[in-house]
Amino acid sequence: QVQLVESGGGLVPPGGSLTLSCVVSGFTDDDYVVAWFRQAPGKVREGVSSINMADDFTDVVDDVKGRFTISSDKEKATVYLAMNRLKPEDPAVYYCAATPLPVLGLRVSQFKNWGQGTQVTVSS
Repeated sequence: QVQLVESGGGLVPPGGSLTLSCVVSGFTDDDYVVAWFRQAPGKVREGVSSINMADDFTDVVDDVKGRFTISSDKEKATVYLAMNRLKPEDPAVYYCAATPLPVLGLRVSQFKNWGQGTQVTVSS
């Protein structure tokens, strides 16, 4: 049974930084993808970034490129999302998701397993 537990959300001022963590359990090998999605009030859930645990290939959407970085620590079974230069449009509930390979794009429909989400708020 795959489980994902996010942490690290909070309140930061515009321009600030925050790192989210997602502890992943239940996979028996590295043939899976972990992704971060976010959902703001009244908006659809959207993909932010992903990492292929088999080959460490990463993907990031244009809106956060250059500001957000995804990484993993396989010994700790943890995936991180380092968020820098946070903007007023970044606040949302951030979700960690994971699914076995293959994955066809950073889309909600592609991911089978989800965490409970962690709130990120950007405000002065």
